[in-house]
Amino acid sequence: MKVELTDVSETKKTLTVEVPPEVVDTEITRVTQGYARQARIPGFRPGKAPAHVVRKRFREQIMHDVAHDLVPRLVGDALRDKNVQPVDTPKVRDLQLEEGKPLTFTAAIETAPHVEPGDLTTLTVQRPAMPVSEDDVDKALSRLRDRLAKMEPVEDRGAEQGDTVVMHLSRRRLTGPQGVDIEPEAPEKHDGVSAEIGAAANPPGFDEGLLGVTPGTQKTFEVVFPSDFEVAEMAGARVEYDVNVTALRRRILPALDDEFAKDLGEFGTLADLRGRVREDLEQDAERERTRRMRQQLLEQLAGRMTGEVPEGMVAREVDRRVEEFARRLMDQGMDPRQAAINWDEFRTQQQEPAVATVKSVLVLDAIAAQEQLEVSEDDLDADISGYATRAGRSLAEVKAQLAQQDQLESIRTGLLREKAVSHAMSRATIAGA
Repeated sequence: MKVELTDVSETKKTLTVEVPPEVVDTEITRVTQGYARQARIPGFRPGKAPAHVVRKRFREQIMHDVAHDLVPRLVGDALRDKNVQPVDTPKVRDLQLEEGKPLTFTAAIETAPHVEPGDLTTLTVQRPAMPVSEDDVDKALSRLRDRLAKMEPVEDRGAEQGDTVVMHLSRRRLTGPQGVDIEPEAPEKHDGVSAEIGAAANPPGFDEGLLGVTPGTQKTFEVVFPSDFEVAEMAGARVEYDVNVTALRRRILPALDDEFAKDLGEFGTLADLRGRVREDLEQDAERERTRRMRQQLLEQLAGRMTGEVPEGMVAREVDRRVEEFARRLMDQGMDPRQAAINWDEFRTQQQEPAVATVKSVLVLDAIAAQEQLEVSEDDLDADISGYATRAGRSLAEVKAQLAQQDQLESIRTGLLREKAVSHAMSRATIAGA
């Protein structure tokens, strides 16, 4: 086999391969024999058709299988022989495959550039001050009270700010955006709707239409949306609401006292509860502090990467960011396909941060190699065991599944990069500590 490796740029290389005809013919014969054992050809008993008949009848499929089986193997052998480690799947082109002739093709290869991490002791990371104040504790307790509030019916007065109105509601647009005339619309009806007067999600002017209503109230009112409303199709539109109120409720907040703390089941006094809330807030602050310091470090490491960045790695990072955003939408109950998002524009917006991420990753890999960092089986098991416990499965079962899905190496790589982050942080100067 003849192999030629050509440098196109710091990260791009072209592999040119030529395979002797006898190797090609041996592979064609092997694949043909597989077809012959299963082929059903009129005039021949199953598995008894001559090879030349099978080869003629299934020529296209046979040649496809030969290329599919042989080319990746040849590329892998050639890259190992040349000691080249691609960062993306090689892209094969100009494939020439004919019986009795040499197999020839070229493959575009992307590799990681040479990276010098530099002197890690010159890194400076600012440790942000994130104190937890008594006001922070008060706000957290207030949010806890809100979650534990009870709803009681209101029967002795009309609706006020903070009350929840339960109603059958229909709405229709009277004008389009910015007051433009539109064709008459059929009302959009919703039964059993609950709306809290004063809630941020309410349309502008909607609350005023509900103030003073009581159960049994039937009312029609109009709302004109602001001309700069964030939903373009509603900006400046005039909308008619028709409501039939069925119930009125108010939120009753529990008193913030020792009994409130005891009702939570773990605390004897309000002071005990405040202490736990403070601890939780301080842990949250420490996690956020660590995240910010880590981000500072990664940004500085990315700045040390001045060479060419592999396009394939950037494309994969953009894909990862898009998929992660889509998952967040689904977690919020939204269908990404129905969301009013220009996905092409979103991908473009992710290009620059994706490049920065890839740069920092390349420097972390260089640090791991330079410092001879390793991920042991114990490290791998410790990382996977938490997931196995939550899933109610054994560590061995989860590892076997991850190995079958070719995910173990990506987990190992992630752990190695985290070790490189920790190593770099240990060498950096921490300001404000």
